[in-house]
Amino acid sequence: MPTYNEMVGKRLRSIRKQRGLSLQDVQRLSEQEFKAAVLGAYERGERSLSLPRLHRLSEFYTVPVGQLLPSEDKDTPVVPAPVGGLTIDLNRVEALSGQDSVVVERFLRGIQMLRQDFNGKVLTIRSNDLRTLAMLLDQTESGFAERLSDLGMAAEG
Repeated sequence: MPTYNEMVGKRLRSIRKQRGLSLQDVQRLSEQEFKAAVLGAYERGERSLSLPRLHRLSEFYTVPVGQLLPSEDKDTPVVPAPVGGLTIDLNRVEALSGQDSVVVERFLRGIQMLRQDFNGKVLTIRSNDLRTLAMLLDQTESGFAERLSDLGMAAEG
């Protein structure tokens, strides 16, 4: 059975890889705050992280601290990959304005947390997610999907 440090390391590696970063990329982008060798030791479970260090890594990866820790519930099912719906360009979410942007960002962040998907580039939402999001914004599903497409945020999934 893996140690707690190894389980934390596995989460760290998973999130780093979802971001498309190598250990050297993290070292460079963090301006040497996180040395590749030390981060590698964290990921292998050879070194323990202090809470301040864990917090800084969560800020660097822009994920909640809790996402860097292993799940306490070993029976938590992995959410399957989505089928259908729309693929949202997360870099374009700021194209929305006002209350719509707040609701959409919060909704998409919630989906990312449920799926533990922090690649930060795109997110595919199911048709039921799209329907729910459209209802929250008091729009029709097709109207909202068309609006997202017009803003260059969505493509058929």
